[in-house]
Amino acid sequence: MKYDVVVVGAGIAGPIVARNVAKAGYSVLLIDKKPAIGSPKQCAEGISIKVFEEYDIPYDKRYINREIYGAKLYSPSGYELELRYKEASGVILERKVFDKMLAYYAAKAGADVLARTEAQDVIRKDGRIAGIKAKHEDEPVEIYAEVIVAADGVESTIARKAGINTYAPPHEFDSSYEYEMLIEGYDPDLIHLWFGNEVAPRGYVWVFPKDEDRANVGIGINSDNPQTAKYYLDKWLRENNIPAKKLLEINVGVVPVGGFVKELAKDNVLVVGDAARQVNPMHGGGMAEAMEAGTIASKWINKALEEENISLLQNYTKEWWETDGKRLEKVLKVRKVTEKLTDEDLDLFIQLLSSADAEKIAGGDYGEVIKALLKHPKVLLSKRRISLLKQLL
Repeated sequence: MKYDVVVVGAGIAGPIVARNVAKAGYSVLLIDKKPAIGSPKQCAEGISIKVFEEYDIPYDKRYINREIYGAKLYSPSGYELELRYKEASGVILERKVFDKMLAYYAAKAGADVLARTEAQDVIRKDGRIAGIKAKHEDEPVEIYAEVIVAADGVESTIARKAGINTYAPPHEFDSSYEYEMLIEGYDPDLIHLWFGNEVAPRGYVWVFPKDEDRANVGIGINSDNPQTAKYYLDKWLRENNIPAKKLLEINVGVVPVGGFVKELAKDNVLVVGDAARQVNPMHGGGMAEAMEAGTIASKWINKALEEENISLLQNYTKEWWETDGKRLEKVLKVRKVTEKLTDEDLDLFIQLLSSADAEKIAGGDYGEVIKALLKHPKVLLSKRRISLLKQLL
């Protein structure tokens, strides 16, 4: 098999690349090791409503469970901060359908798509990477391509085989555990987030409503914790008198939250999405980040193929770091500071912050918010709090 581009992994970033490159008229193969693209999900399924227009994705009710109008944050002692908007700010997806439809859109644009096809190695020829070795339905195949895109998740085989350094120490990952379950008593128009070192060390518990009485209920914690994510989630359910008896699905995952792959393109190989650790380190979400990375990567793939100049692929690294990478580095600074907060700190800041403040901090646009907090008497009484906040300026 020979193509202009082979994309390994049909999560979010991979199909975006495949669709955009196929639209430009180049031959593309999108492969995924799973027998059914989109299954199993490893995600709370929430995403900003803006992505549909920004990345030219149809707003299709087939994969949208529910529109969301904001969020409610809960501190360790029960203080609440509500962010509510008049219009929908996000949606809860059905990832099993959404991911498959992204692959469908790539196929409609002209890409070939093969499920149950696992990339195992790169093919080296005349001193360069000429393609990949894979197994399709347990049969070995060789796929030759001018450009190879590694969109194969946090344990990216192809990036590693191509010599791209994707290593991160264990403490830079969070462990997640999630039930899709029947649950009542929470406003289904909002997502709900609980914070606290006893609730979810270095992370949070979430309830993302999919229906009036059905939600993704999950947790993310530091992966080097002696206790498991399941332990903390079950503990939270017990303490809130929520019976874990109507479980429709159970999902386990690992989320990169400690930093990003520096070298995103090496020769004719690019790495995108979770494989490049392009995840918001504050909340662990990576779908919008994967779409952005896939869009930037596909732009430079198209230019490189058009001009027959593979060295142009290096501009993907440059552009990503100057745009989304710069923003996410600021968010990572917030993450590192929040890891040092006590439960008392969390209580205080949730009381002091407005909904607009919280939104700015989560997005990395926090300079003025931090300056205002540093003037508050309850912050000024603590040298430690002053020191932590100044690290963000």
